[in-house]
Amino acid sequence: MSSGDPFRGRRPRIAVLLGSGWAPLAQRVADPLCLPYAELPGFPATGIAGHRSELVLGRIGPHQVAVLCGRRHAYEGGDTAAMKGAITMLAAAGVELLVQTNAAGSLDEAMQPGELMMLGDHLNLVQQSPLVGESGSARFVDMRDAYDPALRAQAQGIARRAGITLHEGVYAWVLGPQFETPAEIRMLQTLGAQAVGMSTVPETILARHAGLRVLAFSLLTNMGCGLGAEALSHAHTLAVANDAAPRAVALLEAVIAGLEL
Repeated sequence: MSSGDPFRGRRPRIAVLLGSGWAPLAQRVADPLCLPYAELPGFPATGIAGHRSELVLGRIGPHQVAVLCGRRHAYEGGDTAAMKGAITMLAAAGVELLVQTNAAGSLDEAMQPGELMMLGDHLNLVQQSPLVGESGSARFVDMRDAYDPALRAQAQGIARRAGITLHEGVYAWVLGPQFETPAEIRMLQTLGAQAVGMSTVPETILARHAGLRVLAFSLLTNMGCGLGAEALSHAHTLAVANDAAPRAVALLEAVIAGLEL
């Protein structure tokens, strides 16, 4: 590997960060080049089931892509900037768009487990920022259109043509790793959230700071605590995510291939 070009001549325009249930997208990448995170400066080790530590470079449709198989969550060590090195490196290599995915709990009866939601906005309930410690005026990032409106409209059109229901809503970021209480779920509903999860928001902030556009999608794996009868666990999240993965990945592949940047 050349230290001057860790991506070995590949020039991705879109980076895709895969959360729980979305991993099979990596198998859809044409002409793949797989690089362990350990070989890439600034990329973190991951320690959560369902998250590999590997970057896959290649092509989806007409676009050169960099698919990140796994992220390091803030709850793994308290570092909200754990993905900063990876996102900074991708931006420096010419990436223009970060597409994020996650598994989340639904707070809306109209969105059932196994269905998909595109993020239209988020709530940083943790009130922590990966930009703490940065200097200069660039750290004061405008988050008005954190999730790019034009690209969201394209994604909705692609989903309609594919016959896939794509909800859209507000995602609430909580630190975890414990699940929420029924009272916390009621609070999040009152605040206007449609889904809740333990990731994505720090990476969105980092991406916007780096000048990237952002799209993000949630695979809804359960109803929030108190809204359904099932007992919540990581094993349950992975089981539902794996069952819904074919539909989620089909949508994600179609969206990435069909985007006009």
